Amino acid sequence: MTLLRAIGLMSGTSMDGVDVALIETDGQNRLMLGPCGFRPYAEADRALLREALAEAVGIHDRHERPGAVARAEAMITARHASAAMEFMAAYSVDPESVDVIGFHGQTVLHRPEQRLTVQIGDGPELARLLGRPVVYDMRAADVAAGGQGAPLVPAFHRALVEAADLVLPVGVLNLGGVGNLTLVRDGDPVSCDTGPANALIDDLMMERTGVAMDRDGEAASRGRIDEAALAALMDHPYFDRKPPKSLDRNAFSRAAVTHLSTEDAAATLTAFTAASVAALWKHLEEKPQAVIVCGGGVRNPTLMRMLAERLPCTVEAAEVYGWKADAIEAQAFGYLAVRSLQGLPLTFPTTTGAPVAMTGGVLAKP
Repeated sequence: MTLLRAIGLMSGTSMDGVDVALIETDGQNRLMLGPCGFRPYAEADRALLREALAEAVGIHDRHERPGAVARAEAMITARHASAAMEFMAAYSVDPESVDVIGFHGQTVLHRPEQRLTVQIGDGPELARLLGRPVVYDMRAADVAAGGQGAPLVPAFHRALVEAADLVLPVGVLNLGGVGNLTLVRDGDPVSCDTGPANALIDDLMMERTGVAMDRDGEAASRGRIDEAALAALMDHPYFDRKPPKSLDRNAFSRAAVTHLSTEDAAATLTAFTAASVAALWKHLEEKPQAVIVCGGGVRNPTLMRMLAERLPCTVEAAEVYGWKADAIEAQAFGYLAVRSLQGLPLTFPTTTGAPVAMTGGVLAKP
């Protein structure tokens, strides 16, 4: 198949900004990974997103856009347009050379058990602003068919692993706001959300310090894991469910650590992230020989150490394989946009629980 040029745009559950990446792909196993970039949100943007998340809890129809959600959607669209234009200018990318933009938007609600998932972001408006075709709303078709609508990146994880010619099975662990693991094996990949990744830690640090992260895992490195609090956090029915399964960003509470110091709470929540990943092993029929970690969590040495201590396999950062850990999800949405244009599946029964392999996405033309 002909290679298409795509720009992928991703704003994850960590709500830190817009990741941008350029790729060329046939939507299958041919990949040429180009430059990547990041445009951070201003604190006012993040405050609006937090307001939108709180208000989205009351949404019952995926097209509803109450107050703050509507304002956040307009902001998200504008920030993504600016990020894409700044990126193309910085890397001398002719917009006319871009075949498609893959636009994830911002998830504000994810309740697949109610066949409800809401990603804000105006695809037609983004196509108008950028003058290029945009594929957006990539989760909805899967959820409407009874799937979890998440994770969406396994098809791209598989393409990366195959391009690297790694010995299977291999796990690719993305640690954004929520964690998800893809088991790349012979046949369709197996995938699911593992539990919280950075979300609970970020929320704790914002509440206690006004800074929305535990930079370099420093607070957690100084703290002590409270084993009773960790056990309470792990006492959740989600961890007994077999994959495929997925989570809303706010599926877990920090109540178990409210009595702890900031350092001890950070250490306990970081251990919770690692333990929730390890809890998946009992459900995997095939065990990965190695886990490759990407997403913001790879920058947290304390979390990486705890993962290595708890997982019964090698744990390595994506950069070991020449991958750009922070860009993989943006690259994935460029890749998925190309697959959507070609009518190829974005999800599989083994990744989301959909009844059949599902294509998805809505095409908006400028």
